[in-house]
Amino acid sequence: MSPTGPVVSDFPVLSSGHVTFLGAGPGDPGLLTLRAVEALASADVLVAEPEVLDVVRCHARAGVSTPEMTVVDVASTPAGVPVLRDAANLVMEAAKGGRRVVRAVTGDPGLDGNTGAEMLACAAAGVPFEVVPGIANAVGVPAYAGVPLRDAQGADVRFVDARTASDRCWSEVGASDATAVVSASLDSVAAAAGELVSAGRKPDTPLTVTIAGTTTRQRTWTATLGTIAQVLKQAKVLPSPDGHLPVIAVVGERSSAAQRDQLAWFESKPLFGWKVLVPRTKEQAASLSDQLRSYGAVPHEVPTIAVEPPRTPQQMERAVKGLVTGRYEWIAFTSVNAVKAVREKFEEYGLDARAFAGIKVAAVGEQTAAALIDFGVKPDLVPSGEQSAAGLLEDWPPYDPVFDPIDRVFLPRADIATETLVAGLIELGWEVDDVTAYRTVRASPPPAETREAIKGGGFDAVLFTSSSTVRNLVGIAGKPHNVTVIACIGPATAKTAEEHGLRVDVLSPEPSVHKLAQALADFGAQRRDAAKEAGDPVTRPSERRPGARRRRSTT
Repeated sequence: MSPTGPVVSDFPVLSSGHVTFLGAGPGDPGLLTLRAVEALASADVLVAEPEVLDVVRCHARAGVSTPEMTVVDVASTPAGVPVLRDAANLVMEAAKGGRRVVRAVTGDPGLDGNTGAEMLACAAAGVPFEVVPGIANAVGVPAYAGVPLRDAQGADVRFVDARTASDRCWSEVGASDATAVVSASLDSVAAAAGELVSAGRKPDTPLTVTIAGTTTRQRTWTATLGTIAQVLKQAKVLPSPDGHLPVIAVVGERSSAAQRDQLAWFESKPLFGWKVLVPRTKEQAASLSDQLRSYGAVPHEVPTIAVEPPRTPQQMERAVKGLVTGRYEWIAFTSVNAVKAVREKFEEYGLDARAFAGIKVAAVGEQTAAALIDFGVKPDLVPSGEQSAAGLLEDWPPYDPVFDPIDRVFLPRADIATETLVAGLIELGWEVDDVTAYRTVRASPPPAETREAIKGGGFDAVLFTSSSTVRNLVGIAGKPHNVTVIACIGPATAKTAEEHGLRVDVLSPEPSVHKLAQALADFGAQRRDAAKEAGDPVTRPSERRPGARRRRSTT
């Protein structure tokens, strides 16, 4: 159409604007497709349903615009009543300016009631668009609930939206033996079950109801069409102010309790739904938090220390210059923070990883080694066993004047580091320049909400990775409640926890944060198995009735 042709839309034809209609899935961020992540990374504007904004925003580039979908028009609406701003207008306004827009919806765009109309608006305005499918709620949620929709014998699968289903729809589904996947709200699912019974389904037909599917808040109830109302009432789920929340109900023999007990892989994870306090920074805790999520936990990072430059930087400056001029045979990094401190000093002097040429590099463990590799340096020595100063010493070669032209080691580390490594290297015949590369100070207190959760039993577990994390956490946030599971990385950390009046429930078999997380998962699995064997409901530690706070031990 030429610019002088008839107008078919309020929006002019665009030359560079583009819209991606994107399915964000049922709620688990890990279910986003690779294409979805690519589209989000290049978006200028992100128009997302409130339910999925947090799921998709983390993949968008910094500075992406996220316009609000709800506004209050004081001039034309009753006081205090918000009006939902038309998402299509938000999309078209951005596209009109030639911007790349991602319109994210829950589940799959093809099953969203409004997306089709928004696509037509783009087509009418000549705005190019694409569709990135997502995992539909009606498919993803049953998979996470352990309810397969089909088996080797086949069977029809019918999808029903209880909000819009007609009498004819209920009659057809009720008269069949198909597996029915019903989208409903928590307080309307019993009525939907009644519709199916009235239409011919037997009251003893198995039924599962899942709320907050694919997230760590997921909860599933197994019942029958005739008993679901009673089951939800006995579970004290209804009546509830959360009755409006969406659920996915699966009706049919594949929802039987016996089968789901074997297939409920997600809710049976050892730390499912546990809120775990990790007293480390997000950078330090990244891989640990990922591991905890794999066990079903919800990690919450709270920094207990802050890193600051040394009070007298001259010693560090001399050591870095010595590194360049060939003063050292080895440099040993005992933490990610030490790598960061040296890297920052290098950048200050205009140096890069090439300055390590001819110098042997040691790292105390895998995380420190990863930080070095990110810097462009592959360490020559990483402990083959225990990832600690002691483990590093076990593999460190003794000084040999024949093979080692220089007998000196550069050791950049914290101001409060122990002397284990220094003493061990000297015993092996090396001279050590023990240099304070950074200072560790107590971090600022976390927000009041977090402090109250720590002291009030809002966390299910806390991982202590050193004695200093115990002292600092108690100092800035208070002592964890007596229902909170205390997990410590080693005997010294456990002793410090006990000195602060805490009962240690989990002790890592090795001084490794990943072994500590595994030990906590094993504890959770044993706790879960014991509850099921006793016929008790599986609960999280924070769901126990609050008891008296632990008394401070007298030592």
